Amino acid sequence: MQILPLLIDLAFAATVDQKQVALYTLHNGDITMQVTNFGARVVSLWTPDRNGTYEDIVLGYPDIESYINNKGERFLGCVVGRYANRIANGKFILNGNTYTLPLNSGGQTLHGGLKGFDSVVWDVENADEHEITFSYFSKSGEEGFPGNVRILMTYSLTADNEFKITYRATTDSTTVINLSHHSYFNLKGEGNGSIENHILTLNASDITPVNGLLIPTGYLMTVENTPFDFREPHVIGERINGDHEQLKYGNGYDHNWVIDHKNADSIEVAAIVYEPENGRVMTVLTDQPAIQFYSGNYFAGTVEGKYGKSHKPRESFALETQKFPDSPNQPHFPTTVLNEGEIYQHTCIYKFSTK
Repeated sequence: MQILPLLIDLAFAATVDQKQVALYTLHNGDITMQVTNFGARVVSLWTPDRNGTYEDIVLGYPDIESYINNKGERFLGCVVGRYANRIANGKFILNGNTYTLPLNSGGQTLHGGLKGFDSVVWDVENADEHEITFSYFSKSGEEGFPGNVRILMTYSLTADNEFKITYRATTDSTTVINLSHHSYFNLKGEGNGSIENHILTLNASDITPVNGLLIPTGYLMTVENTPFDFREPHVIGERINGDHEQLKYGNGYDHNWVIDHKNADSIEVAAIVYEPENGRVMTVLTDQPAIQFYSGNYFAGTVEGKYGKSHKPRESFALETQKFPDSPNQPHFPTTVLNEGEIYQHTCIYKFSTK
């Protein structure tokens, strides 16, 4: 039996904002996952290949200090919010009031601002060998967003080899909310080479095209006859450097695909990723209307991960289930407004298998 070099609890013991940070290890027999309550981050995720050999398939850092004062990618393995993805110019109007948010990405607000949900300590409500439940109370005015919001979020490893995430949130006054998970995956293992040979399927006929600042134009673009058509499986690197305006804006793939749901709000397959050399398969299921596929284009390659290997461009990918980017400023997009008395709910499942 393969002995996994799991991260040490002591490396994640800290006090941040007067709250205790720790490392938690979950397993279900086939999968082992380590999580810290700082940003509710998945730090390691060990899955077997077709021969039963394990690799840690998510990017991460070896200790809590590297997350708190990181010199590389900020959004590794974390929850993102209060609003995942971008809000144009860091502003939106809600019920006649204009709200101004911190700018942290080319004059836009990305993933909640300067101190989003990825940078706070979540309370651990309960934890056992299969499941951990986090909670967080986001005060009105935090990062400019209105409404006191309470979030309950559960990570579980199921008997079907699923990493399942459920979100539930309520507010005491009208606000906007869009939560997502931001693990960076490489089905070869962290630091083990390019993801351009991974084979991707996306159950989506449209994307929300963007401008040069990666803000949606407000319209849909069919993927038909474009490098964005993954309705049938395609190698990620096959068309990533093609002569298409949208690819140039993102330096590759960094776009929101509109999922072809058969039934609205039902949990359905959004994406499948297959690594042909080792046989690992990751299937993404969700009840959300969209999924962001980012091909890791902007990693600098100067910061090392958990095993002494640097995080290089296009050696990882993210698949973030979500509502549309910039919806508060786009009246044609599905609403992200949450009112008092309503419940925000969201399920995302990363299911692992081999072939």
